[in-house]
Amino acid sequence: MSLRRVLNVVGLLQVFVGLSMLVAGGVSLFYMEGDSLGIFLAAAVTIVFGILAFRLTKFKGEIRSREGFAMVTFAWAGAALFGALPYLFTGTVQEVIPAFFESMSGFTTTGATIFSEIEDLPHGILFWRSFTHWLGGMGIIVLAIAILPYLGVGGMQLFKAEVPGPTPERLRPRITQTAKLLWYVYLGMTVLQTALLMFGGMDLFDASTHTFATLATGGFSTKNNSIAGFDSAYIHYVIIIFMYLAGINFALHFRAVTGHLDYFKDHEWRFFTTLLLAASATLMVLNLAGGSYELTGAGVEEAFREGLFQSVAIGTTTGFVTADYELWVPAAQMVIFLLFFTGGMAGSTGGSMKSVRVLLLLKQTAMELRKHLHPRAVLLARVGRRPVKGDVLANVIGFVLLYGLLWVAGAMILSLLGIDFLTSLGASAATVGNIGPGLGGVGPTDNYGWMSEPALGIMSFLMLVGRLEIYTVLLLFHPETWKGR
Repeated sequence: MSLRRVLNVVGLLQVFVGLSMLVAGGVSLFYMEGDSLGIFLAAAVTIVFGILAFRLTKFKGEIRSREGFAMVTFAWAGAALFGALPYLFTGTVQEVIPAFFESMSGFTTTGATIFSEIEDLPHGILFWRSFTHWLGGMGIIVLAIAILPYLGVGGMQLFKAEVPGPTPERLRPRITQTAKLLWYVYLGMTVLQTALLMFGGMDLFDASTHTFATLATGGFSTKNNSIAGFDSAYIHYVIIIFMYLAGINFALHFRAVTGHLDYFKDHEWRFFTTLLLAASATLMVLNLAGGSYELTGAGVEEAFREGLFQSVAIGTTTGFVTADYELWVPAAQMVIFLLFFTGGMAGSTGGSMKSVRVLLLLKQTAMELRKHLHPRAVLLARVGRRPVKGDVLANVIGFVLLYGLLWVAGAMILSLLGIDFLTSLGASAATVGNIGPGLGGVGPTDNYGWMSEPALGIMSFLMLVGRLEIYTVLLLFHPETWKGR
């Protein structure tokens, strides 16, 4: 392990973070709300640190896997640390840990917030919150690989460590080309959704910030009531569509743009789509039959829209809300809770366990049941006609076990800090899955600002581990990672 190499890439990526702050500073200057000086100062500190770290640690050679894991982990932690400076330097947040939590929530596209009065925040800070989503959605690491090929080091190790899902998929032979293509698709979808939201009545600021949060499956909003603050069915449906698109493997989007509509051929896409539709229909039926809408007088269309919206929002780990699902019937709340553990497709900006892992786990379970009926048969788990390799299944099972242990351990620690049982379970699931809203005291109409600094610190760690798919971070705690050069 070469810490020099790690610091070199970490420093380089902080330059990007600092340059991104300049964009937020420009927005602040436009609205003249007094927070621009703090944002520009934060940008200057971040850029200076990044340049110094990069220039003082130059190296030549290939990045090895263990260094790739360290670079990704420390780069994300560094981005969250320096990303907290605008909150601190503008006085928006007074303490370091809460500011770090908000920043980590942004870059990991979790969407959990400490703010209760979001609409009182200046525009520069509101823009920075959502912009951290957009940057973190496709990944700061992929961004650096795409526009800095002169770095002269191998990029595949970084790409493997950062891209969500069991296996990253190359669209072109060179990793730099792959990263660029992913960003072209990402940028094109950003422009399209922003235009559609503006057509529905949003101004440019709200349209762009909500687009950043949607495509990153993040969840930060400029309204206290999230998307419920926009009383427009059109806006709700536009965001539903783009949340769903953000939860799909971006490789499929790229193929669609180039004329190859492979969605229906993809087994994970079929499973992911069927799951969301089934959850939406179930929520609508349960809420209408259970009387969840009797007091509000909502009709079938609104029940359908809210069920669809919340299914897609939670299922893709975006975390936007149009309804307080804690007021729904218990069975509907259970459906929402189960969606905490599915997530988007591999290769999407979504978090949680990913639909492909859930699909493979179900396939493996079905195969084990058949083995009990046919002990002498040679059976293989298949996705379509393709058999799944044993090492892939072992990886999936190991990941799911680690994910469950991490969730339970997080909930246990939060309960030891005095947080009630339901909130502990919900907060742990919401942060490790990068979802945002949870249950109990961190439900869809609540925030995380009331929690202690130790609790916020624990959940910041859970967000980082969840965003980098557990192994990337936990491997740094293995002694062998640090042995040798």
